[in-house]
Amino acid sequence: MSDVAGAGLHGRVMASTRLRLLPLVDSLSPLVVLTALSVVLWQPTLGIVVQGALVGAISALLAVGIALIYRANRIVNFAQGDLGVVPAILAILLLAPDQQGGPPDWMTGLPYLVALAVGLVTAILLGFLVEKLFILRFTRSPRLIVTVATIGIAQLLAALALFMPGWFGFKGLGAPRLDPPFDVTTHIGGVTFDDNDLMVFLLVPLLLGGLAWFLRSTRVGIAIRGVAERSDRAATLGVPVGRIQTTVWVITTVLAFATVFLRSGVISVPIGSVLGIAVLVRALAAAVIGRMESFPRITAAAVGLGIVEQSIVYSTGRDIYVFPVIFGIIVVAITLNRRRRGNRVDDDIVSTWQAVREIRPIPSELRRVPEVRAVRYAVFGLLAATATALPLVLPSGKLSIATDTAIVATVAISLVLLTGWAGHVSLGQMAFAAIGGAAGGWITQSAQLDLALALVVGGLVGALVAVIVGLPAARAGGLTLAVITLALASATLYWLLNPEFFTWVPRGRFQHDPQLFGRIPIESEQSFYVLALAVLAVAVALLQGIRHSRTGRVLIALRENPRAAASYGVNAVRTMLSAFAFAGFIAAMAGVLLVHHQHGLSNSISGNPFSPEASLRVFSIAVIGGLGSIPGAIIGTIYVFSLQYYMLPEYRFLATGFGLLAILLILPGGLGAGFAEARDAGLRWVAKRRQILVPSLVADRSADSFHLTAEMAEAVADAVERPELGELSEESRA
Repeated sequence: MSDVAGAGLHGRVMASTRLRLLPLVDSLSPLVVLTALSVVLWQPTLGIVVQGALVGAISALLAVGIALIYRANRIVNFAQGDLGVVPAILAILLLAPDQQGGPPDWMTGLPYLVALAVGLVTAILLGFLVEKLFILRFTRSPRLIVTVATIGIAQLLAALALFMPGWFGFKGLGAPRLDPPFDVTTHIGGVTFDDNDLMVFLLVPLLLGGLAWFLRSTRVGIAIRGVAERSDRAATLGVPVGRIQTTVWVITTVLAFATVFLRSGVISVPIGSVLGIAVLVRALAAAVIGRMESFPRITAAAVGLGIVEQSIVYSTGRDIYVFPVIFGIIVVAITLNRRRRGNRVDDDIVSTWQAVREIRPIPSELRRVPEVRAVRYAVFGLLAATATALPLVLPSGKLSIATDTAIVATVAISLVLLTGWAGHVSLGQMAFAAIGGAAGGWITQSAQLDLALALVVGGLVGALVAVIVGLPAARAGGLTLAVITLALASATLYWLLNPEFFTWVPRGRFQHDPQLFGRIPIESEQSFYVLALAVLAVAVALLQGIRHSRTGRVLIALRENPRAAASYGVNAVRTMLSAFAFAGFIAAMAGVLLVHHQHGLSNSISGNPFSPEASLRVFSIAVIGGLGSIPGAIIGTIYVFSLQYYMLPEYRFLATGFGLLAILLILPGGLGAGFAEARDAGLRWVAKRRQILVPSLVADRSADSFHLTAEMAEAVADAVERPELGELSEESRA
């Protein structure tokens, strides 16, 4: 019996040990897999592996900050890196020697620890101000709006960082070398590590370990975890959710400051520059591999990605191969990290990642009213007259901007379908446009075929790529499509459209002017403008048809409540893939136009119209206009392009971060919703003047503001299907 009891005890101990080891194995698995992949494919030395771990450790701070904000606010914070740039650059400038025309001598050349302390205090204050001045004002807004607001915050902070060197008398962009308070140098595997590298190995574990202890062992940390799990339930238990949110933003800003400050010593971030999209993509990749919730797994993934990056550079001598490899890793990770049922964070995404309301059509009760019909005809006539007159009154340069406006508006309305109706956020829509444009350029230049065929084939290629990219995102749900498309945008810019790797990609300036239908030459600016308007009109008609079809209704149902839609037998994956295909088709058609309008496919990195920054810009434009509205997306595009290219320079700031934040604060539904509110106010006036009851217009208003006649009472009765309301007393009618 004793042997049996001993065997049973041994079995229970082993089972308990396995249960305790499972979380550790799961957390370290990304590091093990990515390191093994690097060793097999690129065969790095030990020094390169350590150097990759060093770079990945810095990225881990950024990734953990992104995940912390995501769990607390259900948003992707695009300002995470820029939150750290301002205090880090301030600390670096305080360390620098005195510059002519800069601040007083006592403010420069400070000791290392003093400058570090000033940067830390600045980071704490900056995190507090950003949350109070901006994020708090979007408390009741859809999470999508708050995410776009962080893009505006990032632009404001980036502008501030660019101005700061001038305040200290710096004329160039070179950064002074950071000199830590000790001097240590070591050699590992042929790689030299100095004191700045040692600072990373010392501070990153301390910061992440201190954060883990804080979240697990302190009352504020436990409250943060509770708010991240369910903020509404935490509020009912007496947790001060507002103060907790402020604390989270302060913590993430400190992590961002540590990221940029340590990175400036290892990789050298020059004064006057900011962290780019490429750094954000690496951090987002680590956060997605860690499922946005497991900080140890996120850290392991970031370190593993750093090892992969340095191994590729060591083996090939170029970092251009890093982007497609990271894109592939993200796709594989999302495919393996399927959405887990019952996960509250994923369930909350259903309610927090919805677009703003759609613009309602004019009620049927008022469509035939003379005043309404006259205004409609006048508006459509004015728009048609303006569009027709532009080629006659604008010079060639200004008309070219109008053509680009129509093309970008076409890409923006594809986001109305994909994000506004289907509920999937795409941050790399210009990548589909670039791929379709490359295919269309090959058809007209290499194959010398018709531009109409190029538009169709380019659109189909974009649709195919969108389906392939969207398949893992449709199965995984959440924000996976946003991360995949942002990584795709980087891979497309640096690798996929590089003629060095794909010889079929058009290079240089196009030699042949395309023809449409074999008869219409598209060579002048006027012809490009007319064609861009025609493609925009076709895209609008296509989206209108989709919205009023069964597919459109199913997309809205899946966006609002996928579980309820699935209970009616809706195939969610197939419907979402159809939305991806249509959106990719429209964006790719616009890309074909853009490539031919520029007479070539740009292979430069800076200022490229298909860059990841351009994709974020188009996404912001769609949100400014209103993601629930096709006209809103067009209005948003016209607003941004008009301010940037037609207005005086002193007003152009309204199209950047400041203008974006101002619009979202005043009109959370976008410009399209603002115009719709003004239209509805006019319709209410007409309805009241003519004593016509329109239930859809007064549903959110008090019925006491209308004078109910007998006919209106009968309309109310018909509207609510209660015939007994038709017999109102004389007092009620009065």
